[in-house]
Amino acid sequence: MATMFSRPSVLWFRKDLRVADNPALVHAARHARMVALYIDETAAPDRSPGAATKWWLHESIAELQRTLARLGGSLIIRQGEPETVLEALAREAGASAVYWNEVHEPECAARDKSLGQRLKQRNLEVETFDGGLLFPPAAIAKPDGGPYKVFTAFWKACLRSGLPDRPLRAPARLPPSPPCPSLDIDDLGLRPVVPWDEGLTEAWTPGTTAGLERLQTFAGQGLADYARLRDRPDLDGTSRLSPYLHFGEISPRQVVAAVVSRTGGGPPGSGPGEVLLRELGWREFAHHLLTHFPETPSLPLDARFNAFPWRNAYDEDLRRWQRGQTGIPLVDAGMRELWHTGWMHNRVRMVVASFLTKNLLIPWQEGADWFWDTLVDADLANNTLGWQWVAGCGADAAPYFRIFNPVLQGEKFDPAGRYVRRWIPELAGVPDRHVHHPWTAPSSERERYTASGYPDPIVDLAVSRTRALEAYRRLRA
Repeated sequence: MATMFSRPSVLWFRKDLRVADNPALVHAARHARMVALYIDETAAPDRSPGAATKWWLHESIAELQRTLARLGGSLIIRQGEPETVLEALAREAGASAVYWNEVHEPECAARDKSLGQRLKQRNLEVETFDGGLLFPPAAIAKPDGGPYKVFTAFWKACLRSGLPDRPLRAPARLPPSPPCPSLDIDDLGLRPVVPWDEGLTEAWTPGTTAGLERLQTFAGQGLADYARLRDRPDLDGTSRLSPYLHFGEISPRQVVAAVVSRTGGGPPGSGPGEVLLRELGWREFAHHLLTHFPETPSLPLDARFNAFPWRNAYDEDLRRWQRGQTGIPLVDAGMRELWHTGWMHNRVRMVVASFLTKNLLIPWQEGADWFWDTLVDADLANNTLGWQWVAGCGADAAPYFRIFNPVLQGEKFDPAGRYVRRWIPELAGVPDRHVHHPWTAPSSERERYTASGYPDPIVDLAVSRTRALEAYRRLRA
């Protein structure tokens, strides 16, 4: 790769832990030398990632180090405030420029703006790029210039703009890095002190290599049946690309390109890949909303919900929900899958969220915080959108009267109970006809599963549904 600048550049890796389709890297590599930097901020008190995220991050950074080394570069790892670290490293390396890809979260965006101004005052060139989304969150707007609050209209606007499907190629070689001190990845303390991560290791292989393999396999073998199977938690019908997108190990442009390639080169947003691309659209919509409504991680978009009559004393019910001990099989299966693997099927995510917010009347923020702590794809924008959607207080939200019945959902989407039995072995002997509502089984069968320790429901589904509807009606009135 031809170089254009004699002094080194600093490339700041963030949620873009990849080499291909990385616009900041491509620009930084035009310099004669390049310092690739990762700053560990996991100790920050605000929005500190959960243990599952830290585990994934350790593995992802390790692979990025190996990839950069193969290309002739290296990765410098440091801890601290980005402003202090970047200034010090630029001075040590004699760098003339600092480049990074933007993170579209309110606190990061505000800090980055101030950081860029300060670095420019130090006579450094600063340039930022958009490498994590198909469109910058402010690029799609209604005809009157305002933000969208309805997904369908937003996505149609995206399709009219044209989905980018030409990702940047990875460079064949990287410019050498000037010698700079670096922490060892183990110094970051991202791996658990007490080994609890066996389930994560069984379920996932972090990093770009595994992410691209999953993308190509799914595009080649799973895309055709995705629309039909994606709601079945008992089958491998989803892409499972969300954590790779969250950490930037693959890019949304790469996903669009893979879909277009596998579906005969038709226009994005049509044909067999349309449903998968709509899921990317929801990801874009989530960041669009978070950018325009930065208070929504903690406050409802619909301000009326500030007065919603949530319960006050709910600690024990919340704990049982978190541990998969509610006595409602589909809910408990999902929560145990989350605890064991750091992930949960999207259909089940909606069911467990509905149960928490509507059947138990526990504030949606409690669920959002638990997902943030336990998901390997704990994305602030997506997590906020999902919880507010189910609770009925967000943009394009589910109607207040939509309360997912976990029994009916289980019977429809896990008809033989395979998903439930996988995560709740206590129900192994319960027949299919009762597996999603074992409390209705004959007494002889009930004795078997209650003896194994599985509890009866902590709430009556019909009664709690009526209670929730009444609360929502009072709020609307």
